[in-house]
Amino acid sequence: MGPLAEACETASEPLGGQKKYAALQMIGRGSFGYVVLARDNTTGEAVAVKVIRRGDVTKYVEGEITNHSQLRHPHVIQFREVFLTPEDVCIVMEYATGGTLFAYLQRAGRLHEPVARWFFQQLVVGVDYVHRRGVVNRDIKLENTLLQVVPQLPLPLVKICDFGYSKADFGSAAKSKVGTLTYMAPEVLVNRDADATYDGKMADVWSCGVMLFVMVAGCFPFGSFNDRDGSVAPPTEVLRVLERMLRVDYALPPGVALSPECADLLRRMLVPDPSRRIRIGEILQHPWFLCNLPPHATAMNERYLAAPPPPGAQCLGMIRALISEAARSGAGERDAEAAAAAERAAAVRAAAEEEANGCSARAAARAAACGAGGGCGSQRGLPACPAPCSGGGGSGGWAGPSAQPQLLQMLPPPPPLS
Repeated sequence: MGPLAEACETASEPLGGQKKYAALQMIGRGSFGYVVLARDNTTGEAVAVKVIRRGDVTKYVEGEITNHSQLRHPHVIQFREVFLTPEDVCIVMEYATGGTLFAYLQRAGRLHEPVARWFFQQLVVGVDYVHRRGVVNRDIKLENTLLQVVPQLPLPLVKICDFGYSKADFGSAAKSKVGTLTYMAPEVLVNRDADATYDGKMADVWSCGVMLFVMVAGCFPFGSFNDRDGSVAPPTEVLRVLERMLRVDYALPPGVALSPECADLLRRMLVPDPSRRIRIGEILQHPWFLCNLPPHATAMNERYLAAPPPPGAQCLGMIRALISEAARSGAGERDAEAAAAAERAAAVRAAAEEEANGCSARAAARAAACGAGGGCGSQRGLPACPAPCSGGGGSGGWAGPSAQPQLLQMLPPPPPLS
């Protein structure tokens, strides 16, 4: 019996007070929450549960749940259901036992082309299915690509996960500047107009190209940002990498040689102009992609696109009703938190004013005492007069309100809301 099976048998902590799932341990964090390994008590199966506070339900969380719930494919992490607890929204998904493709590359290093092709073929077939279901991911990356270990296979299977920045592609083009900078297409980075749109499918193609380059070269094509943990990259670093993207300025490390077919595919994927970039349908017909492709690998998408929902699957109407309920209670929670914060701020201001008034009164009394002929109080062994209670004064004075704008300028800008 493996460690996972043993953990599943010994877990007893219910998840959010309900009885169907027992939490085992935290295994990661996603775009808008954390993920725990849990056991389905009705089947004994291990599942992954993404937990999001009701107060954190945004349009991206709503998009993640509704879009992911409509996808059923071997190369997409399976969506099981969503349920509510008094505090959280919980998304139950398939648990992948092999970790992320990013961690796999950290252990294995640069991959030989046949191994990289194994992973890339599955990734592209999965992305093709997602696009044909009317969804663009917009955050395809090694860290969001999970691996499922299958005993009968020499290499793990690819599972696309985390649809936190996904968008339904019907009716409107994408315009939100979302994703991870290291994998983000240049048209998403360059466009400063908040109302400008881009083709999310072509942005996904660029991200797949970055992933393929990393697999075969062992490094990122245009450099990498330290933003994969959600931190903000310096603007100068963004501009430097963007310039390299627009010049198609990438090179293989010394000692790394690619087949002409692989190099050609990369050149056609990493094209700054999305109108000239290769499309997913063309990648599926590229000679490098077709080499050793399992029979019926591309045709299987037709079957999954036509397949009805499995029996007992949560319907979209129920899912949306649960999201609406969470959003309503989350709005009330946010209002309560805002009111509490306002009360705390008012209390701080009142205390500061009281202290300032008391300080001014004490200073006036000391001044009167000094003027009465006793000299400065410090000469009689009393504490020295404090610094002024307002203004910048000397280096030891209280930093007044004038210092606040400078502090705000030092803080990193918040991420875009749309």
